[in-house]
Amino acid sequence: MSIRIIAGRCRGRSLRTPRGDALRPTPGVVRERLFNWLAAEISGAVVLDLFAGSGALGLEAWSRGAARVDFVEKSPQHRQILSENLTLCGLDPRTRLIGHDALQTLSTSLPCYDLILADPPFAQGWPQRLLPVLLAQPGPFRPGAWLYLEASATEIWSAADLPAKWQIHRQGHCGDSHYLLLQQRSSA
Repeated sequence: MSIRIIAGRCRGRSLRTPRGDALRPTPGVVRERLFNWLAAEISGAVVLDLFAGSGALGLEAWSRGAARVDFVEKSPQHRQILSENLTLCGLDPRTRLIGHDALQTLSTSLPCYDLILADPPFAQGWPQRLLPVLLAQPGPFRPGAWLYLEASATEIWSAADLPAKWQIHRQGHCGDSHYLLLQQRSSA
């Protein structure tokens, strides 16, 4: 499978992906839509790519001007490919690969992020496990932060699932992938 960075300083750069269907990268059309929605927010942002896989989401943010992107990936095979992709795009894997397990990483002392990208494996209950951790107060977010979640239709959060401080900004689907872009309200 070929994945390319869509825009910015790494535009057109091909990223490595593992063979087979062990990884389900965010489709290019969805990445393009997401980053068009966030166009004014990316420059200078501090970003966390929580289930990084090949790093396509986080590297797209980096390419478009994010100040810093940290990556979390559990699979040793995917971490190796991610490390190679980070090097390819000019990022130091030693400082950017900050964790192996999403929940464990979120429970540590993290910097505050402007944007967290979460594209967990489907059909494993990840959205429900992440909801109380990611959206708890104070959480790993700067005021007015953004959260992107990609999941299957049966796992995606509804507006009723969200704490009052969060709102759905945009949403959509592509095939069996459903996605939400949430924004933290400035006052709730």
